[in-house]
Amino acid sequence: MKLTPKIKHLLFLPCVFLINCTQQPFQPSLPILGEKKVVSGDTVYHHIGNFKLLNQRGDTISNASTKGKIYVANFFFATCQSICPQMSSNLTRVQKQYLYNDTILILSHSVNPLHDTVEVLERYAASYGAIKNKWHLLTGSKQLIYDLAKNSYLVNALEDDGTPEGFLHSQLFLLVDTKARLRGMYEGTDSLSVNQLVNDIQILRQEKP
Repeated sequence: MKLTPKIKHLLFLPCVFLINCTQQPFQPSLPILGEKKVVSGDTVYHHIGNFKLLNQRGDTISNASTKGKIYVANFFFATCQSICPQMSSNLTRVQKQYLYNDTILILSHSVNPLHDTVEVLERYAASYGAIKNKWHLLTGSKQLIYDLAKNSYLVNALEDDGTPEGFLHSQLFLLVDTKARLRGMYEGTDSLSVNQLVNDIQILRQEKP
């Protein structure tokens, strides 16, 4: 029997449908930021270095606290009146979005730890509704915090920069994955950029371990 073009088209449709059904859905992914190197044939990515700091409740927060978790990091100081209030307000949005997910954390590092004691950070945390075990405002060794900013998070944290407030720090939010790798940088004072951060956290949640 000779097949007409119409019949050939109808016979072809199930094949197309079968191919489309077997294709995997597109999974977006985020880049891994920072330098990488090959060691013994394995690729070693840039990751966040070791740290041990105190949060607003006087609890020790370290690498062990963030192991296997996704978190957002930033730098601030309690007396900052320029960009910090807007950044902290935007972090409340991130906290609210993932309020009941204990695998998502926020770590805010003070660049003025000599002033920003546990007691000062406790009051600051309360003013922005920081939730216990969700949003950690951190103080401790100034050298450690500055080293973390420069060498781990790849941003600035400087003292006595000539500004009226006396400190210079990045206004970026840094997204870190469950393997302590840096996966994104976002403008902490821009609502659209924070929206992207919220979306990218969801992408990381869907990544395979």
